[in-house]
Amino acid sequence: MPHLPDDDHWLLEERRAIGDRIRVERLRQDRTQESVFLAAPIGRSTYQDIEAGKADARISTLPRIARVLGAHVTDLLHG
Repeated sequence: MPHLPDDDHWLLEERRAIGDRIRVERLRQDRTQESVFLAAPIGRSTYQDIEAGKADARISTLPRIARVLGAHVTDLLHG
């Protein structure tokens, strides 16, 4: 079994990476945050926090974002 870090630093980095992948895909499509969170539909602050890496995305939220962006959820998770 691999050794896991004692702190949650790795989890924060993963959260930021997921948010970065969402933002990069949104910008690649020249879309606004508003167009994504309204189409998802999820709350403005929820979407902004996910994209900024400040909040965990619920398992039901990530597929909604992926669908709006025309991406597969694994692309958002693993890049």
